[in-house]
Amino acid sequence: MDTAYWHPFANMGAVRGHALSIVRGEGALVWDDEGREYVDATGALWFCNVGHGRAELAEAAAAQMRELASYHTFGAFTNPRAEELAQRVAALAPTDGARVFFTAGGGSDAIDTAGKLARAYWHISGRPEKQAILSRSFAYHGVNAYGTSLGGIPANAALFGRLVPDVAQVAWDDADALGAAVEELGADRVAAFVCEPVVGAGGILPPPAGYLDRVQEICRAHDLLFIADEVITGFGRLGEWFGSARYGVQPDLVTVAKGLTSGYAPLGAVIASDRVAAPFWSESSTELFRHGYTYSGHAAACAVGLANLDVLESERLVERVRELEPKLEEIFGPLTDHELVDEVRVVGLLCGVELNGDTADRVAAEALKRGVIVRSLRNAVLQVSPPFVISEDELGRVAAAIRESLDVVG
Repeated sequence: MDTAYWHPFANMGAVRGHALSIVRGEGALVWDDEGREYVDATGALWFCNVGHGRAELAEAAAAQMRELASYHTFGAFTNPRAEELAQRVAALAPTDGARVFFTAGGGSDAIDTAGKLARAYWHISGRPEKQAILSRSFAYHGVNAYGTSLGGIPANAALFGRLVPDVAQVAWDDADALGAAVEELGADRVAAFVCEPVVGAGGILPPPAGYLDRVQEICRAHDLLFIADEVITGFGRLGEWFGSARYGVQPDLVTVAKGLTSGYAPLGAVIASDRVAAPFWSESSTELFRHGYTYSGHAAACAVGLANLDVLESERLVERVRELEPKLEEIFGPLTDHELVDEVRVVGLLCGVELNGDTADRVAAEALKRGVIVRSLRNAVLQVSPPFVISEDELGRVAAAIRESLDVVG
């Protein structure tokens, strides 16, 4: 059957006529339009933290839509759901005096917002020359202009070139390389450094011991804003509400999305520390942050976010991630004895199975035939990032399917 739908991150010539239509989900399982069951080992696209089929989230959206689907929040306008969700997110945030700026969609919008906010902060602080933003190799920061330019996966920018000037990258695992880059560019020109607590789409790469502490020291020493991209790691993925808390750092800005609503409605946010917010929020301020989205603070999306936080808290799902982390190591660690596997990396409810050779795409395709959805990252790493409600038996199914697929490909 022909299609008019243009898939993201897809070769439509290859996808056309071969799409896999997912029509239903419950917990860590999903079903296609032919009734076949799959273990969703990726949590869709890293986002389905509370699991599929949560009626309470759907009911929260419906109830809010019956009252008011949304209304813009430009200027002085607001709505109760946006106010309430901002308060709850601020209370959980890994930074003091947090203020929350909602974006309309995913992490890409949040990264663009954070990039502009960083530059705006320095401009109104009397240092407009501080515009450069540094990032890391293997980083993924979405696909808007800032994210495309800051990303450390070259293929994602190959068709577009550098869309934002004054960006530069350093090695993902070398804090001293960041310090050297700042000194080379001049600290008076550098606005911020952005990094994921755990590199996600670049291969599920946890930070080396002490790396984030050292990065924070460098940012403080050179007066840079430290931006933590927690689009993947926020809201429990690493066994703490935020990855920054797990690693004991306090960023100036935090970007979030996916786990904020578990994907039940598009919603992202930038969490700003008191330091960054202060010049915009002071009673004497005349500054207008000329940035926002038609659907910033969307009432129904915020209602879903509130219901999502209720589930995470009432079912102690963040604690469950901590309990499952050693089980993940126990279940997936033995894959290292396979000749195609170089390393298995586990942190929180993230597992990266590093393969040798360009084999990850083929292994993921074989796993799909066995009723397990895993994702290939850079054709080198298999991504496992399931819903927090996944059972140990289901995790075992995932590992077994990967092993069988490795045998077929090997």
